[in-house]
Amino acid sequence: MATVEDVLESVTQKQASKYKTIEVQKDIEPQLDLGNLLTVDQNPLELKKFRADKEAYLKSQARDNTQLLFNAIWKLPTERVEEAICVKLPETTTVLPREKPIPKAKPPTRWEQYALLKGIQKRKKGRMVWDEESKEWRPRWGYKRANDDTKDWVIEVPGNADPNEDQFEKRMKAKKERIAKNELQRLRNIARATKSKVPGVGLTPTEKPSKEEVGLALHLAKKSTASLGKFTEKLPKEKEAKHVGKKRKFEPAIGDFKKEKEQQLNIINVMENKKPKLDITKAVNRVIIQQDQDASDERRKRGGKVKNRRGPPRKKGAGGFGKKGKAGKGKGQKGMGGKGKGKMGKGKGKGKGR
Repeated sequence: MATVEDVLESVTQKQASKYKTIEVQKDIEPQLDLGNLLTVDQNPLELKKFRADKEAYLKSQARDNTQLLFNAIWKLPTERVEEAICVKLPETTTVLPREKPIPKAKPPTRWEQYALLKGIQKRKKGRMVWDEESKEWRPRWGYKRANDDTKDWVIEVPGNADPNEDQFEKRMKAKKERIAKNELQRLRNIARATKSKVPGVGLTPTEKPSKEEVGLALHLAKKSTASLGKFTEKLPKEKEAKHVGKKRKFEPAIGDFKKEKEQQLNIINVMENKKPKLDITKAVNRVIIQQDQDASDERRKRGGKVKNRRGPPRKKGAGGFGKKGKAGKGKGQKGMGGKGKGKMGKGKGKGKGR
């Protein structure tokens, strides 16, 4: 008769055969890349076991390497997130090729920034909710969702509503407005993150629209009629919108033959007139500029300095009638040819004044 110890020993042996130990011994320590959850085993294969049963041998090697990887992961610091134990993986050490770059983290929206500032935590809603009409659990969103009001075949008209108003159309219009509002809010978040303007046309809902934005929105609203604004009345003191494209006007294919004949004759006259129109003023200015440049080039070649002078250069030491000592070095108004210092010039001039 088997004793209690024998029974316990047999149970432990069965469990040991069913579950292997977490301690794995390798001759060569495998390389672990925890960032990529990668294990590189460089140990040589045991050919006898491999040839005897290939599948079982490969499964045992994969199991041992995976066990080593999990042993290294459990040594990392852990944290609890929504009733789940998570581990922050370190940086990768093995460079793996990628078709596209790593996606960047999305910038937080305005509501996410406000919730982070106020400490508001997001509560996860359940996927299934109770439907009162069908008396069963149904998805909150999507196909066959619970409390789906689009399947109603009759809608009660409120007491304060117009009895001739289509409530189905009103409900569909409200849904489209909600969708458009959500899309606009999404574009605003993207524009705020990238520091750019909100895409779209017309007047986007802003706190303080500018005068040009209001004028553009008014122009687009007028053009949205069936007649493209042809019969829309203008407001008093209304001005035309700026930066608005104008429709091109084409001549009719048939109609005014006299006007068409004049256009064709003008084209022929331009083609026959080989001499282009001459702008005399422009041509004269070009010639004067060219002459000045040639003169300055000649002076540079001679080694002289080029100065801007209004009149012809004066000769050195030219004695004359002595206009305040500019020519000779005389004193007085008439300078009698004596040697002295003039008021303006410094050259030595010899002349006989009258």
